[in-house]
Amino acid sequence: MREVVLDTETTGLEPEKGHRIVEIGAVELWNHVPTGRTYHQYINPERDMPAEAARVHGLTSEFLARHPIFAEIVDDFLAFIGEDPLVIHNAAFDLAFLNAELARLGRPPIPPARAIDTLELARARFPGQPASLDALCRRFGIDASARTLHGALLDSQLLAEVYLHLLGGRQTSLALEPLAATPAATPAAAPRRRAVRPPRPHAPTPEECAAHARFIATIPGALWLEEEAGD
Repeated sequence: MREVVLDTETTGLEPEKGHRIVEIGAVELWNHVPTGRTYHQYINPERDMPAEAARVHGLTSEFLARHPIFAEIVDDFLAFIGEDPLVIHNAAFDLAFLNAELARLGRPPIPPARAIDTLELARARFPGQPASLDALCRRFGIDASARTLHGALLDSQLLAEVYLHLLGGRQTSLALEPLAATPAATPAAAPRRRAVRPPRPHAPTPEECAAHARFIATIPGALWLEEEAGD
């Protein structure tokens, strides 16, 4: 099963007020485990960067001006995420921004049903407890020391680890390897016949009995000799 862990950074909190995406990071999972394949892109938002947003992620207008606009990267982004489930922390926020960008280009939106919201998973598993990404990293012992600022790719990598823990750990089933699907049309294999072997003789030969008697005779007070005398 393929999933994509996704995170964005933005110029603010409300896309309906003209705030834009400035960074996208994504991590591919296969059966909940990262494959090593990632997507990362800085994006020119075509607007200024508010100071409060810059304090969160450290991205400036000058830096972003050297990067492509969303229209130039949309095809590569959509190709990476495909039609697979998206694992997002606070999915409503990121989907609102992604769908606002897609709407500007006349592209269809990403359905909310595609999102697996790790914020909701954490709140259901730990009611009343802090459920931010930092709090979950601390809870599960995940090293987030590199997260001095928010960054879409780093946050996606951390979220991929958090997601595994929320599901119950790295071994999510009793199977060590994914089972290959068996085509329904494949006939059942005929049972293998075991080779017939002759029975093994277990009775000692006369030579073995004589050798045993000679060996017993060398043992002082051997129990076998006492039993034979009693008989």
